[in-house]
Amino acid sequence: MAVSSEQSSDIIVLFGPSGVGKSTIATELIKHCPNLWLSRSWTTRPRRPQESPDSYKFVDRDEFIAHREAGRFLECDEFLGNFYGTPIPEAPQGEDILLEITLDGAEQVKKLHPEALLIFVDTPSQHDQKRRLRRRGDSASNIRRRLKKSKQERLRSTALRKQVVVNDDLVKTVKDITKIIEEHRKT
Repeated sequence: MAVSSEQSSDIIVLFGPSGVGKSTIATELIKHCPNLWLSRSWTTRPRRPQESPDSYKFVDRDEFIAHREAGRFLECDEFLGNFYGTPIPEAPQGEDILLEITLDGAEQVKKLHPEALLIFVDTPSQHDQKRRLRRRGDSASNIRRRLKKSKQERLRSTALRKQVVVNDDLVKTVKDITKIIEEHRKT
């Protein structure tokens, strides 16, 4: 299901492999980029240690499936055994919608909203990605699965990669993405 035609908001999508910093970047963009509203995704995965309870709406599989079957997600997919999805956004008037989602989700949004701005976020290296996954509390087996999936995602994402930002310095990354958003808003 698409965003309401009455909604005049731009859709800005941060997507990329696990551990590249999408959530951290999104949080900083909300602070520094005016008129940007972050849509909070749903997930069936358990909350990680030290993860904020409002990082996602954490739900069980039955609630997620019921929401999906009712057509209430803009995009959703299953990733490493857990469901993730973005409820149909209802941004405040005058705010653009920011999504931080998976590659599969980005592909779904692009089909529904070809005008959406998609920004692929990556790490400088796989070693750096592994370090970040470890630091956020992922298990060793989950890290291996996520790194394997990341290789596939990088290859598959080339068709969607109009804008690519390597997150090697958070302040610079946020400035670069803010500039991309500002340029997009001028078009």
